[in-house]
Amino acid sequence: MEDGQSLVSRIREGDCAVLKRDDVFKAVPVLRRRKIIFEKQWFYLDNAIGHVYGTTFEVTSGGSLQPKQEAEETNKETKEAGTDNRNIVDDGKSQKLTHDDIKALKDKGIKGQEIVQQLIENSTTFRDKTEFAQDKYIKKKKKKYEALITIVKPSTRILSTMYYAREPGKINHLRYDTLAQMLTLGNIRAGNKMIVMETCAGLVLGAVMERMGGYGSIIQMYPGGGPVRAATSCFGFPKVFFDNLHEFPLSKVDSLLSGTFSTETLPSEPEDNALAEEESNGLTDEKQTSLQKTEGESTTEAAMEINQTEEQETMDINAEDVEHRENKEKENKENVQEKQRRQWERRKKLLETAALLREKNADGLIVASKFHPTPLLLALLEFVAPSRPFVVYCQYKEPLLECYTKLRERGGVINLKLSETWLRNYQVLPDRSHPKLTMSGGGGYLLSGITVVLDKGKSDSSNLEALKMEEPSSKRCRVQDLHG
Repeated sequence: MEDGQSLVSRIREGDCAVLKRDDVFKAVPVLRRRKIIFEKQWFYLDNAIGHVYGTTFEVTSGGSLQPKQEAEETNKETKEAGTDNRNIVDDGKSQKLTHDDIKALKDKGIKGQEIVQQLIENSTTFRDKTEFAQDKYIKKKKKKYEALITIVKPSTRILSTMYYAREPGKINHLRYDTLAQMLTLGNIRAGNKMIVMETCAGLVLGAVMERMGGYGSIIQMYPGGGPVRAATSCFGFPKVFFDNLHEFPLSKVDSLLSGTFSTETLPSEPEDNALAEEESNGLTDEKQTSLQKTEGESTTEAAMEINQTEEQETMDINAEDVEHRENKEKENKENVQEKQRRQWERRKKLLETAALLREKNADGLIVASKFHPTPLLLALLEFVAPSRPFVVYCQYKEPLLECYTKLRERGGVINLKLSETWLRNYQVLPDRSHPKLTMSGGGGYLLSGITVVLDKGKSDSSNLEALKMEEPSSKRCRVQDLHG
């Protein structure tokens, strides 16, 4: 049991890990003898395999990683500090060590911590700086000369932070706190049957899969030729998590709702493939017979013109050509069969997903896409069971306002809320805790609600009667009171 627990938290070859340096993250596969470049440092992850996730490594000469000792971190000397920085002039002459001296120290293999120590000792103004300024100076030099890399296990929080900082456009500028709100409002939990429509590189899908823990089923709706799951692969989920992950194209949703969805409307017809296979086999057979004829004629002519030894050599060469062609034909046939098998599997999965959607009993709906949310939501809500939550994310407010209005007109939903999460980071340090100067301008908007049974026949008439009865009666009462 202990071995199993230790294996879970240890770095293994083939894992997907996240490299961390200060507030910068990068997801990489853990492979031997593969050069990794991160924050202007290159190294290999060979020595990291077997260590616990969360270990901090130092990049040594040759690009190898060595675990950083705890003693080095706690080694801190007390220095003299000035009262203020008014007499310090930044003229570039305070540091005695030149660029060439620092380069020579690096070439000798001296560690970054020792280089930082020498920079402090050779600085003429360091002792005159205030304590805060000294800490800032040390932190700046450590960042430049100490090559420390922490390897952490991927999670929704880490990957969403990484994508938002490095490539926000790929995830439609979905901020990590907004993603957390989506998971909460959507009531994502194990055992659910969720519908996910996203164009965020698979980040939202991965977050839902992590929260569900491999229990329940997920139907991913995708535009275009196939689903994009670049971020999902960074989570490093086990194969079991993908057993209950289904996919369905958005282009087939209308036909599924109208009842015209069938096997004939699906791409990759097996009959066409079989016909193509027969035609290709026929062509190859004809080619083979014609080639055999030409080979026979050429050998007879050669027998008449040249001696027996030469005839034997040509026959051997022809036999090799025939064998090569047969192998090539066999490979082509296997490729066709493999392609047909994959098409059949894809077709079977599509039919299974269509059957799941037809049940119209999904436990929730998550939408986070670059497309206009109104038509998407109105169509996909048909597959959600009553009394279930739905959440729609959009980078801008106006499309969600239109969506809100359409849902109110349509009915069948309650507790509609349009919200925006506000995020501000704080620096928390002794005697200097304050909001950080830079903060995110906006994390997008969320429209959430709960589905209810929609009786289309009664809802329209009841709404009209309510409008006729309520407003005029109240106005009439007010008029009578005034006249009285």
